Amino acid sequence: MFKEIINDEKIFTLLEETKNYSVSQIKSIINKALQKQGLSLKEVAALLNVQDKELVSDILSCAKKVKEEIYGKRIVIFAPMYVTNECVNDCLYCGFRCSNTELKRRTLSIDEIKEETTLLTKMGHKRILLVCGEHPKYANADFVAEAVRAVYSSKDAKNQIRRINVNVAPLTVEDFAKIKKEGIGTYQMFQETYHRETYEKMHPLGPKSSYETRITAFEKAFSAGIDDLGAGVLFGLFDYKYEVLAMISHCEYLEKTIGVGPHTISVPRIEPALNAPAAGKVPYPINDEEFAKLVSIIRLAVPYTGIILTTRETKELRAKLIHLGVSQVSAGSKTNPGGYEEAEHNMPDEQQFAVGDFRTLDEVVRDLSKAGFIPSFCTGCYRKGRTGIDFMAITKPGLIQQFCQPNALATFKEYLLDYASEETRKIGEALIKSELEKFAKIEDKENAKKMLDRTQKGERDIFC
Repeated sequence: MFKEIINDEKIFTLLEETKNYSVSQIKSIINKALQKQGLSLKEVAALLNVQDKELVSDILSCAKKVKEEIYGKRIVIFAPMYVTNECVNDCLYCGFRCSNTELKRRTLSIDEIKEETTLLTKMGHKRILLVCGEHPKYANADFVAEAVRAVYSSKDAKNQIRRINVNVAPLTVEDFAKIKKEGIGTYQMFQETYHRETYEKMHPLGPKSSYETRITAFEKAFSAGIDDLGAGVLFGLFDYKYEVLAMISHCEYLEKTIGVGPHTISVPRIEPALNAPAAGKVPYPINDEEFAKLVSIIRLAVPYTGIILTTRETKELRAKLIHLGVSQVSAGSKTNPGGYEEAEHNMPDEQQFAVGDFRTLDEVVRDLSKAGFIPSFCTGCYRKGRTGIDFMAITKPGLIQQFCQPNALATFKEYLLDYASEETRKIGEALIKSELEKFAKIEDKENAKKMLDRTQKGERDIFC
């Protein structure tokens, strides 16, 4: 069965067969990618093998064009919230591994979860990723469900979290149904590495050592009614060319079997972590140029999918990758339980991994605005039921912009009015004015103007 999902022999054969593609063959694939219909595994393999700098530049340019035509200039903003660093796994790349006796362990109480949520809403965040780890006591379905309820119930005078995505270890169908009932958005789970031998080496202890349990989790989640799924690979554990092809294989398998590909794909690279040997000496290091290429190729292979980039990367690299395919970024992130409270009191923290972008949410919003991107806090699709198959149906042909553009502007306006610094507000208001003039249809422009006017007058959470 698992060979249907990831066929190693096929992947390695494709990489070998496409090593010497001609310039004309590569350009033909790039031209096909411009049609925004995705690429075959063999075509993806061919692009991954490209080394010629001019052709790599063509791949990057193509990805930029495809991304803009589907997602426009919108960049979705979110923040992670870690609720526990207790873990029964011993992953060699993670600072939370159970054998790390130097790590101070902490699980947030429900009141502490509410406090963390309030701090995030006071920054202006409206969507979070709840990161739960794997522990039968501290990260079971009942605890996750209670945590989700706590986050949704917390608010400051102006704001509350409107969408919670969840990163939790594979559950049973029944347990997935418990957290679905609480109104979660995307279920995010990384295979970490699709290469079975490497997977077994990196996960020597704990339930995560089961490759099979991990790779079938999405189907269980879907059976429980969770139709927005978030995939990902931790790049650096094995050869990135293999990992990209394996992940695309997984996407194709999901579309074939359940009718829905991943709503998002995350592209984290290994970063240093306390007492994590694979993070100290990365098995397959990837330089920035290779990283930019693989992000671009993922955009071309699955053009409908949101690509997530976290604060693992520096602000300079994040600025580049946003042009090439990334459509969602975290901002002002803390990767340890209680991290936002600790930052509030200038307390030392013990994060899961080293962070490369230390900017505040306001600084991220300002820099995006300066670059002409619209920071979006929109959660409209989830609450309008545009998820799963319905989301794919409007995203694949590029129709998602008719909803996302006005929603993005309205939520951006909210942030500018309620939380932005004076400098950010000035830059943002100018950007909104400029973007209003770019609507192709008069009725869409008028609708966006009405939403912005209502927001200016004090209404909140307006979406179409």
